[in-house]
Amino acid sequence: MVPRSRPRNGRASSCSTTTSFVRPRRARRSIPSGSTSIGRITGTTTSSTACARLRCSTATPTGARMTHGSSSSLCEEKTERGGRVATATGARKATARWRSSTGAMQVRSSRRSRWQCSNEPSMKVLVVGSGAREHALVWKCVQSDLVERVYCAPGNGGTGGMARNIGIGAADVVRLVDFAKRERLGLIILGPEAAVDAGVGDALRHAGFDVFGPNRDAGRIESSKSFAKGLMRRAQIPTADFDVFTRPAPAKEWARARDGQVAVKADGLARGKGVIVCESVEASDRAIDAVLVEQRFGRSGATIVVEERLEGPELSVHAVTDGTDVIALAPARDYKRAGEGDRGANTGGMGAYSPPKGVGEALVQEVVERVMQPAVRELQSAGAEFRGVLYAGLILTKQGVRTLEFNARFGDPEAQVVLPRLQSDFVALALASAKGGLADHPDLRWNNQACVGVVVASGNYPDDAAMTLGHRMRGLAEMPPGVLIFHAGTRFEPGNGLVTDGGRVVTSVALADTVAAARAAALSGARQVRFEGAFFRSDIAEEADEG
Repeated sequence: MVPRSRPRNGRASSCSTTTSFVRPRRARRSIPSGSTSIGRITGTTTSSTACARLRCSTATPTGARMTHGSSSSLCEEKTERGGRVATATGARKATARWRSSTGAMQVRSSRRSRWQCSNEPSMKVLVVGSGAREHALVWKCVQSDLVERVYCAPGNGGTGGMARNIGIGAADVVRLVDFAKRERLGLIILGPEAAVDAGVGDALRHAGFDVFGPNRDAGRIESSKSFAKGLMRRAQIPTADFDVFTRPAPAKEWARARDGQVAVKADGLARGKGVIVCESVEASDRAIDAVLVEQRFGRSGATIVVEERLEGPELSVHAVTDGTDVIALAPARDYKRAGEGDRGANTGGMGAYSPPKGVGEALVQEVVERVMQPAVRELQSAGAEFRGVLYAGLILTKQGVRTLEFNARFGDPEAQVVLPRLQSDFVALALASAKGGLADHPDLRWNNQACVGVVVASGNYPDDAAMTLGHRMRGLAEMPPGVLIFHAGTRFEPGNGLVTDGGRVVTSVALADTVAAARAAALSGARQVRFEGAFFRSDIAEEADEG
């Protein structure tokens, strides 16, 4: 059960994993309960033509296969390369789901969601971004009965298997607005922080579009660590003691007063790698010099935040908000270090699982009341209404919950383990946030199963200078049953098929009745992904197996 908050009327209610909130005036489309059969996602093609016939699995140009699991709203269409691509279409749209007893596919006629947006025509949706997070978002969007077609800009080698990839960068404001106008998009979902920081949301809203993702001012809660820490202080959100510096000497003095037990953070965006955790005065001196003197993070590190180091397990909580109401999503825990046992350099994230060990509804409700609500209120009072998903990175100390950071979008890899557990229509939820209608949105429905995601990365990640890309990928057509593959750093290369194109290449994801079973399945999928230099952490979610 995941809490929600409605500060307008002072009521807080809880959503149920077994029942669905129903508005008295209308019956709501029933959603199948969680299934143990999940589809594999390994698409590569990017072209789109006419919708063909429905099938259970899809052959792609690289020989991979795509199989659809429960509650999928996908159909195939032929491509210029002779393969097939799964997409949601208005011409012949249907919902495919697995009959749990036989594994056979059932096809039923499409019915639009009758919650609030029942009068909305089938819409075109654009997901902005190119990571595994965006692949997971595309996957959820094509399941929606509200959707006619899904685009992804720029997308990757996997999103092209179920959406139409558009060659526009995530921060290319002018071209994204032009595309939205030309295609008459019904909803735009901002994936990466770069899109938020570039002002994509501002421009699209100014042009009259519904956007799931904040404007640039509200997005400063992520793009500026000093802004976020100042907001936490003003809103009395529990966090570590800190100070902000632009010169090395006073920063080092502040760190020495705490025996070097600090975290040094670049103020600006650094792709999740801008934090250096220190254990001694020598380490803190090196870290401060690396950011301020050596300019390891460029202009993003011209200002730094130095804060006291906190100890305890970390926790990720996402909340969807329309600037007033807040609905929490299922909690997760991610693993940021590159090496086993949380050793090595900080990364964008090497894996995650949901729900985390020892995290219950009461704790999530506390986060909503003490962290999420105050942050949303403080932004609103400053004239920076936040519409989209707000992510709080937290740590569970002996003194209680403390906030490490905010992100103005879904976490990656957290999105890959939270979204598969969501049974409600994600597009309806995102549209309610974009339109300011969360107060009337039904409580969310969740799969009770655990979900684990393991990132398979390129050799030497996260060292961009040492990584080599363009390696041919194998094994994607041979995934074990029940494994989802969300693509990130992949692209289709004529003659070679899928090749690596980034540090984090894919996330292997699995749902199961226990964390241990989901972990075993996700690891089996990660082992199957083969390319030169591939590596992954085998200890993701291992803590849940310990007594």
